[in-house]
This record gives sequence, C-alpha cells and structure tokens, in this order.
Amino acid sequence: METEGKRDRAFLNVRSLDFPTYAVSQLLHLLTFSVEKSKLKFPKAMLIFSVDIDVGTKQLGLINEGKKNGVGHKYINECELGEIEEQTFQMLLKAFNYFKVPATFALRGQLTEMDNPLFPLLLNSPVKHDIGSHGYSHKTFQCMSRKEAEAELETIAVGMKKYSIIPRSFVFPKNAVAHLELLEGFGYECYREPGSLLNDGMYIQKKGSLYDVHPSLYLTKNANLTILKEFLNIAIQKRVPLHLWFHLWNFGETNAHKEKIASVLVPFLKYAKAKEEKKILQFDTMLSASRKARQLLENAA
Repeated sequence: METEGKRDRAFLNVRSLDFPTYAVSQLLHLLTFSVEKSKLKFPKAMLIFSVDIDVGTKQLGLINEGKKNGVGHKYINECELGEIEEQTFQMLLKAFNYFKVPATFALRGQLTEMDNPLFPLLLNSPVKHDIGSHGYSHKTFQCMSRKEAEAELETIAVGMKKYSIIPRSFVFPKNAVAHLELLEGFGYECYREPGSLLNDGMYIQKKGSLYDVHPSLYLTKNANLTILKEFLNIAIQKRVPLHLWFHLWNFGETNAHKEKIASVLVPFLKYAKAKEEKKILQFDTMLSASRKARQLLENAA
C-alpha cells in the first residue's frame, strides 16, 4: 500500500509540470507575450479565470464507484478527487468573492443529477459567476460521434435547467475540441481552445459563430507570483485579455491548495484589484469577455 507521502508526491506531479520545466515555460510565455501583436485591442486589459471542475464532490465519486473515469488523473480515483475538489472549491470561491472577482466555473453535467453544494454556492454568490459546462461525464468529445455529442449536450441542458441555467461557456473535457457546430444550438457563445507553450496567447477570436476565449497560461502548484504580475502588466500595457485556467486539484491536496491560494492567488488578486481601481483593468468571465469581443467586431464592421 502506498504511503501518504508517496501518494502526495505522485498527485502533485500529475499534469503539473515539474518546477524547472514550469519555470522555463513561464519565462518563455513572458517573452512571447511581450512581443505578441494584439489581434483585437480592447479599451482596457481583462483578467479572466476559468476553472475546470472534473468531479466536484466526493458523492459523485461514490456514485461512479470510485472509478478514475478518464478525468486526467492517473493516481487518484474520483472519490478522493471529488473530496479534494469540494474542499478546494469553497476556499477558491471565498477568495474570488472577497475580491469581487467573477470567474467561469465549468461544471461536469453529472453534478446536476445529485444534491451538491456547488450550484447553490455559485447561484447565491454575491459575485455573478459564469456557470459553464465541462461535459457530462468527462468523456472526450473527440471520441464521440455527432449523435453521441448531441445527446450529451442535451443531457447537460436538461440538468442545468433544473437550476434555471442555460450554460453559455463550454470547456471541453481534456481540452479535446470537437463538434463545435453543435454548441450554438444549445445556447453556447464561447469555448476555450487547447493551450500549450506553443499556442497560448492573450486574445479572443471568432470561430464560426462562437468565440474562442484563448488560454494564456495553465496554473499549477509552481505558478510564480512575480511572473504572474508581469503577465498582467503586459496585458495592461497591450490592452488584451489574460486568461488563466486550472483544475481544482492542480495544486495538490487540501493543505497544499490552502497554502497556494494564500501565498499566490490572494496576493495576485490584491495586485489586480489595485489595477482595477486605477481603471486600467477589468475582471471578466469567458462569457463577458466574449461578448465584449463580439461588440468590438460588430462596431468595426
């Protein structure tokens, strides 16, 4: 049986680049963003957070009999992952609400079929967050036929309707984009393309009838506060969006999340808030940012 320490080390290494690699990645991102030309210049910079909720609660993990179920984690089953995410969600939401920062929370559709704290907390939040979709069962859309994808989107729509929600933002499970032509029919306005060192960017672009709110940086346990501030400074200088995304489990187990939120996210939000007060930055969700991009393009037409 694995010791807790071994399991934690395995957990922290999954889909979270090791420190040297991630440090180099951040520096290369910084260089790229500093020379990247703006595709669409906004009145002011935008800071966007999107959060992928793969499981969300321990209860959902139990319903799925603890299967890994392709959620992107090699070592932790859905029961453990759900428990970590449920606890981390509340810490993260508290931080966003304290600084009055709206975010896009992409929830797995299966959560609509059970009692859970996520929807009530978001719907009753003092900040209007964007409740988006992260698929129904976290199955990869690239592995689905058109008919299967349509059925999954219909199931999500029915489930979200119980909460009087029509999701407008879509985050593909495992970032595997497919069947984009189906999203508009279900009310979606925007989605997030896959990101990587080679194609991350600070921009939003129209793709057919939808808007790709492009990822700028994937946050992990190795995110550096000083460099994050520099990313934001570049966005402010160029008047472009900075889109940060992550999973609730990206920073490790609960204590690790608590420390990372306190040492990196909170000071970063405080720094960003000061920029907002100077009226050189605004906080946006994927949805609100995509609507601003649409308005810019329509005004330019």
